[in-house]
Amino acid sequence: MFSYPNGRAAPSAGRSGRMTAMSDVSDANGVSDANGVGEDAPGAMGGEAAAPPELKPKRVAESSITMSQLMLPSDANPSGNVHGGSIVKLVDSAAGVVATRHCRTRVVTARIDQMSFLRPVYIGNVVTLKAAVNDTGRTSLEVGVRVEAEDLTTGETWHVGSAYLVFVALDAQGRPTPVPPVIAETPEERRRQSEARARRARRLQEAATLARDRA
Repeated sequence: MFSYPNGRAAPSAGRSGRMTAMSDVSDANGVSDANGVGEDAPGAMGGEAAAPPELKPKRVAESSITMSQLMLPSDANPSGNVHGGSIVKLVDSAAGVVATRHCRTRVVTARIDQMSFLRPVYIGNVVTLKAAVNDTGRTSLEVGVRVEAEDLTTGETWHVGSAYLVFVALDAQGRPTPVPPVIAETPEERRRQSEARARRARRLQEAATLARDRA
């Protein structure tokens, strides 16, 4: 479990392949969700649970960010290939900024959905991350991150990979706290919101299956 803005640790991954999501999550303070997938109670992210009246809905654009970073030798192996873990750390950092902006409170990373590396990144490339809130629940939210790379000498750009991260908002005592609803205004934002809700339903089903297997 990773915490923002009071310090962070990045997950590790290889140069390529897939990062699988966690099934049981709790942060360093012992905070955990009820169903083991870093989500609210069933229905919360589907829109059934009303947010407290003091939490004003926020537009996606209010918290979305684009950030770029030049890849250095310290980010790569001796062959010049940037480590997958370096990319995942940037993904977690960008998503954490978005989640904190939206909630304006401390947030912790509860889950990173699978991330496949579609093309390699090399020393000297610029990595650009585009992150935005996809959907919100009662105390959690999903942030989507798209990673692109650019060869500065040729101008070529390519899609490196995408990831979806679930964060839980915490109050001053480290307990889950309600988050503002998100307003999906554009067709693209509504598509992302619909897909986020489908992913959440799948995660809940996976958690239920794991619970049955353990019983």
